[in-house]
Amino acid sequence: MVVLDGDSLTIAKLVKIARNFEEISVSKKQWKIVNSAEKFIQKHISDLIPIYGINTGLGALAQVRINLKDLIKLQQNILSSHHAGIGKPFDAEFVRAAMVLRINTLIKGYSGVSQGLIKKLILLVNKNIVPMVPSKGSVGASGDLSPMAAISLTLTGKGDVLYSGKILETKKVLRAAHIKPLVLKPKEALSLLNGTQFSTALASIVNYDGLKLCSLADLCGAMSLEGLQGTGSIFNQNIFNVRAHFGAKISAKNIRRLIKDSDILKSHKDCPRVQDPYSLRCLAQVHGAVRDLFAFAKKTIEIEINSVTDNPIIFPEKNLILNSGNFHGEPIAFALDIMTIGLAELAAISERRVFRLLDSKISGLNPFLAKNPGLNSGFMMAQVTAAALVSQNKILCHPASVDSIPTSANQEDHVSMSMNAGLKALEVLENTKYVFAIELLCACQAIDLLKPLKTSPQLEKVRMLIRKVVPFIETDQPLTSLIEKIKKLIDDRVVPLLKND
Repeated sequence: MVVLDGDSLTIAKLVKIARNFEEISVSKKQWKIVNSAEKFIQKHISDLIPIYGINTGLGALAQVRINLKDLIKLQQNILSSHHAGIGKPFDAEFVRAAMVLRINTLIKGYSGVSQGLIKKLILLVNKNIVPMVPSKGSVGASGDLSPMAAISLTLTGKGDVLYSGKILETKKVLRAAHIKPLVLKPKEALSLLNGTQFSTALASIVNYDGLKLCSLADLCGAMSLEGLQGTGSIFNQNIFNVRAHFGAKISAKNIRRLIKDSDILKSHKDCPRVQDPYSLRCLAQVHGAVRDLFAFAKKTIEIEINSVTDNPIIFPEKNLILNSGNFHGEPIAFALDIMTIGLAELAAISERRVFRLLDSKISGLNPFLAKNPGLNSGFMMAQVTAAALVSQNKILCHPASVDSIPTSANQEDHVSMSMNAGLKALEVLENTKYVFAIELLCACQAIDLLKPLKTSPQLEKVRMLIRKVVPFIETDQPLTSLIEKIKKLIDDRVVPLLKND
């Protein structure tokens, strides 16, 4: 059980809830704050002055005053009109994460929603009733309006949900779960929609998985270093003490530990080669820079997941209702864009190591790692696949955050495109996993071709793990299934990661 209090949610806790189905509850002290905020809204409903989103229309319609008798109808209209997304629905973990993030900001007491609304959201999360949310349609400005509308409509019994592995009508699932649909009160629809929670959900999971991939990158690099018979001296601690980037120090330490007591390493200690190529020699520096970038993004994301992103924001104790721009997704768009660039670089340097493993003039191994080259083409096309993925990553690295298209009759004239940044980041994340799978496939073959020399005890464990699903390749066979099997080990977190990832 993760107890939410609006201030202490972390990415790690969020992933436990979203991915591992950890249940949630709310700190008791927050309910008093929530009740106070709701009463404050009720007090101001009939104010003669226009208050955005409470007694006015939205966006460019903010100047339109809404009659008191229509305020409840306005709530349903807001949700219906804003549910305009299209495309393949998001995977459940992203939707669950966004729901949790919205709960975490609503309980801070700056939104004015009812305790009943929040408790219904908690029920959906804990019973794993997951709204179907189209993946395209948010510009990340007044928050992720369309995705959050899809989630919010579920509370009123509308739309479809994923439940027990099936897509079903929301009203039927709520009835079966004994959950009564809500009739939203004034401002509640806007409070559900206004915020960066969906973009932040994507950013949180990309950050969590990306940091894991930084460690996996070190592992892949160490395997290729062994296959290419590179030197371990380039990871000497003295080198990293004089250029004290934290991430590089971690990567160098990881590599030192991974290659310790390697027979392969000992066998070429006195070889005449003066220097290794950059893809080996600068491995820790490149991987470390990506680690540092992800650490920076993590700080930004964890500020966001405990922040208020409503508009307007209410301050009951100060008797204030203030229009704001806290819903703007720029911080998250930047974080997603830089993480995308980092992931692309991990894949790019990985592909260079794959290339070297396959070129016999460089590696000293069999051409394309084929046991009988010529008759067999070996892993020639695996590198081609890696090259295609790395090239696609480069295209996807164009920053979404520098783009903007005005919306809502030019009222929202500068938007963050944080959702587009998130969609790109997810695609690059997947591509990078595949490139790593290809590197592990090739590095294991290379290490086997070096027998009777053995790699380090640490890397031998990894090689044996991979050999359980992919044997040494004696003769040509389709490579797709082999790559997919190793990718599944990565997805299932079976490939051992390092203690300090």
